[in-house]
Amino acid sequence: MSGDCGTVGEARWRIAVLGPVRAWRDGTPLELGPVRRRAVLAALVLRPDTRVSHEQLLDDVWGAQPPPSGRRVLPSYVYPLRKALDPPGTPPAHSVIRSDRGGYRFHTDGVRLDTAELTAHADAARRAWTSGDPATAADRFAEALALLGDELLTGLPGPFAHAERQRLARRRPALQRDRLACLVDLGRSAETLDGLAVLCAADPYDEALAALRMRALYSSGRQAAALTVHQEMRTRLRDELGVDPGEELRRAHQAVLRRDDGQLRGPRPPGATPPPGPAPRARRVVDDLPAGPTRLVGRDPELALLGEELTSDGVTVLAVDGVAGVGKSAFVLHTARTLRDRHPDGCLFADLRTHSAGERPLAPQRVLRRLLRSVGASGSEVPEDLDDLTAAWRAATSALRLLLVLDDVRSAEQIRPLLPAGPGSTVLVAGRRRLPGLDADRRVTLEPLGGGDGLTLLRDLVGAARADREPAATRQLVRLCDGLPLALRIAGARLQTRPSWTLTSLVERMAGDERRLGELRAGDRSVEAAFRLSYDHLAPEQRRGFRALGLAPTVEFDVLTSAAMLHRPPQEAERLLESLVDASLLHQPGPGRYRLHDLVRAHARRLAAETPDESAAARTAGLRLYLDAGRITSDWGPDGFPTGPRPGDAPFADWQDADGWLDAAGGELADVVAHAAALGEADQACWIAEALSDYFARRGRYHECRGALRTALAQADASGDPRMPGALRNCMGITDVYQGRHDQGRVWFTEVLQLDGARADLREQARALGGLGAAELHAGRPDHALVHLTAALAVARRLGDNWLNAMGLCVLGALHHTRHRHEQALACYTAALTHAEANGRPRMISRTLAATADVHLDLGHFGEARALYRHAADLAQRSGDVLLHAIILTRMGSAEHGAGNLPAATALHHQALARHRTLSPLSEPHRDRLERDIRYRLGRTYSAAGRVPEAREQFRTVLMLPGADGHPDQRALALEALRESGAEGRGELP
Repeated sequence: MSGDCGTVGEARWRIAVLGPVRAWRDGTPLELGPVRRRAVLAALVLRPDTRVSHEQLLDDVWGAQPPPSGRRVLPSYVYPLRKALDPPGTPPAHSVIRSDRGGYRFHTDGVRLDTAELTAHADAARRAWTSGDPATAADRFAEALALLGDELLTGLPGPFAHAERQRLARRRPALQRDRLACLVDLGRSAETLDGLAVLCAADPYDEALAALRMRALYSSGRQAAALTVHQEMRTRLRDELGVDPGEELRRAHQAVLRRDDGQLRGPRPPGATPPPGPAPRARRVVDDLPAGPTRLVGRDPELALLGEELTSDGVTVLAVDGVAGVGKSAFVLHTARTLRDRHPDGCLFADLRTHSAGERPLAPQRVLRRLLRSVGASGSEVPEDLDDLTAAWRAATSALRLLLVLDDVRSAEQIRPLLPAGPGSTVLVAGRRRLPGLDADRRVTLEPLGGGDGLTLLRDLVGAARADREPAATRQLVRLCDGLPLALRIAGARLQTRPSWTLTSLVERMAGDERRLGELRAGDRSVEAAFRLSYDHLAPEQRRGFRALGLAPTVEFDVLTSAAMLHRPPQEAERLLESLVDASLLHQPGPGRYRLHDLVRAHARRLAAETPDESAAARTAGLRLYLDAGRITSDWGPDGFPTGPRPGDAPFADWQDADGWLDAAGGELADVVAHAAALGEADQACWIAEALSDYFARRGRYHECRGALRTALAQADASGDPRMPGALRNCMGITDVYQGRHDQGRVWFTEVLQLDGARADLREQARALGGLGAAELHAGRPDHALVHLTAALAVARRLGDNWLNAMGLCVLGALHHTRHRHEQALACYTAALTHAEANGRPRMISRTLAATADVHLDLGHFGEARALYRHAADLAQRSGDVLLHAIILTRMGSAEHGAGNLPAATALHHQALARHRTLSPLSEPHRDRLERDIRYRLGRTYSAAGRVPEAREQFRTVLMLPGADGHPDQRALALEALRESGAEGRGELP
């Protein structure tokens, strides 16, 4: 607005909203008060001479966070506004703001709005342009743009101010385009080029704008650039929209090619078509969209997807679904406002009330009658029959471009009669259920907000200062609300209405599933009630499945888990899971994988508690599946677990199938043990931890292994299986030995041997003795190792345990090998292989074969070693043991080296390095030692092949790798190899 604040014509009041909201009476500035009071004034004055209900005014200014006192707060805002605006002594009946049947009306007699001035300037500009006066038109457009400014309704809160800011801001590019068109007509094209470039970049599909830019470029002597604009637009339209340029752009292109100055330069004749502007319409344009939230957090990708303009000549259908409380209604309303300008014949809204508590869903007939009246059909013209209503609706909309928003829908059948017929219309559908029977052009499934977006919403609700005083509690509250907008808004409302509460106090009140859902209730809003409405719409079998899945041992699960818990074949279980996905009660993060969101799972568990017998059976079946998989895939084999249930009807074809199933569970396996322990299932917790320990160790997942075993050890005394105290300690000791923590392993094995007779188990004693033997051997005490190994093997032979015999004989063979007793070592390995093959696990067989090959390698039997290594490598790869596979590959390379096949040796060492790189530097303790060994062997092969510089590089790398000083044997070998390669004479020794 200009700086002149006096009266204009006969106007006594002047009110400005195109910037800060201000007012003058008789040229005197008026004090309007704080921003929310100004927001109330803006909501009234921008609906001049129109009744605005109390409810609408509350929604306009406060949105989803109404004041606790409701409509009673409004007089405290309206009274000071009247006092400021009205001359002293004005009675309420003659005020500019008058009460009107449960609302207020702003009377515009004697009032001049700067928005009206904006419209007047724009209209005057178009009249001048049409009459052949582009100079005056350009000046008037410039005045309109100066009025519009950069900030609109500055600082005002509320949905109405937000929507008006967007509406007014949309006028700016149109006014800029119109002014630039006038300047081109005036021959001032050079002044327009920068502005047109910016406008074209902002709207790259506007052909009229591109044509105007071509005129400006041509008039500035840049014919080639004008033709480039046409080519770029033509390519963009064809590649991205699949259409050809329209008539106006084609005419401009031909004119540039012909150098038609008459068409491209100078003013157009009086009466020519004016710049594009709002055309008057005889029919009142309906806008039924209710107010939405002032700000939508975290939905930019979804908004972008639905906001893409489609090239369809028919009706576009956009579908939105999601779990209860995820913010579908807010999202579709926000989306509808962004699409509003594409639909000049109006925006209609219908809530079908499928999940409205205490209300019946709306029948299509009722919705159609209301929609027909919205587009101008009188009551006498509206039929009663559904088919007649549908036909009448399609006839009434055949020439209209409408935006229709249908919220809380139940089915595709409910929607089909409501689809308008006008080409270019859009139907935006929202509901909890996915609608596979609906032909949608775009689909969006809304998920709970991520941590960052959830934090932003909560800070908006409770205030940044209050949230930032307790950052940890704020983050925890977002997690407890599972990022669900409804839960966050309820939590925010509770904190708003209880200013004495801290966020920490609310977090504490939400501890546990029962209290968590109970606290997420405010007034008539409740997270659990929203979930319950979805649950009540399920069929009985779906309800049973939903209750059972709440008890799944992991957050994410698959069809096999569901089939076991539901006691159904996998095909039936999958159909049930997919139906729950369609109902938005189950999420599908990937093919064949499912999960319940945290709050939905809490609700399912509360429902499951109402059927204890059914729940106990489902819970046990889910845990049993992990127990069976762990025992089947373990190197010990099912016979290595003498107590607890044996795998019977487990749905795994073999150990590899079970191994792959455990892989798919990812990082949640340790949680299964914790889940069992939390349920008081001590036996299950112990058995599962023991069964999974070998799987974890083979994968190098030592931290998870140790965590699961510690959880189980706390349950061992409560377990009904007396083997568990010793078994779990042995698993801890074996894990320590795998990690090279030999002293810690000795402690665990010693504890097993010290258990009293009531809890001592002969098999676990044998495992402890074998473990002590391995720990002592690795610690450099072979005599102590021999005593323990001899005792362990004596017990293993009595028990007939193939795994114990194979492992004990392998360690004993390694002991003999270190003492260069090659014949005795080979005898041990031969006996071990018999037991390993009887056990049938490829990893145990591979280790035995590789150990045998090591002896032959030391003896110079390169052919025998090579054949054994090749067999061992295949088995190691099949078992998925990356560390063992890399070790065998590099030793096979040494065998090829010894046989004189240096190219094959080099290739094998490089294969070993490639496998080594896939090992985690954080979890695999032997990674660096293995790399030093591979590079030393590779350096030897390079040296033998005469590739001395490459050999030196490998030896130097061995010395520089982390931990080299802690392994003097490897360091000494690398130094000696460097000397042999001549590095000492070159001064290259470290």
